[in-house]
Amino acid sequence: MAVLFIISAVVSYLSGGVNGAIILSRLVYHDDIRNYGSHNPGFTNFKRVYGNNAVTWSVMLIDILKTAVPVFLTAVLAGVFFNQWQLGAQFSGFCCMIGHCFPVWYGFKGGKAFITGFTTIWFVDWRMTLIAMAVFFALLFTLKYMSIASCSSAAVCPVALAFLGCSNIWVELIAIAAALLVIIRHYPNYIKLKNGTESKFSLSGK
Repeated sequence: MAVLFIISAVVSYLSGGVNGAIILSRLVYHDDIRNYGSHNPGFTNFKRVYGNNAVTWSVMLIDILKTAVPVFLTAVLAGVFFNQWQLGAQFSGFCCMIGHCFPVWYGFKGGKAFITGFTTIWFVDWRMTLIAMAVFFALLFTLKYMSIASCSSAAVCPVALAFLGCSNIWVELIAIAAALLVIIRHYPNYIKLKNGTESKFSLSGK
């Protein structure tokens, strides 16, 4: 099992470090998203800077795919050989999140890993994911702050998983670490919320 998880850690980290916002801002707009807005290379900032279009939603698609592929492969292998699907998915997903936040490709300066984490939980426990989605959309469409919705839904995940049950204590521990990573990475947003300068999210427009 150790060999599988070592290989998964490296592959997942490198894959997680691929940043759709940076890639598409350079390819399509010949610019760098990190020079604008909140300077965060993520979907929300990309949408605020470049607007609501196919390129913007492609950023989300890239972040989903770069996570889903290594997470699924690790989960399958861990499930087939060690009966540890959940652990494989959670471990690989967390490595993808670390890669997204601290990518070797971009000087270890990355995003906040919410979409990466949200993709991961689908492979860990779909029931937990539905609970997290309910919290996320309820807060997003009422308060309209992406940061509050993201951090709240992330915090709900390990709590829901504890009640639903998991195959291995490490699944729960890594879920807690993943939630904390998302929450900590959003610290600039807490300052903006306190100062009343946090931008609200809208599906249409910037």
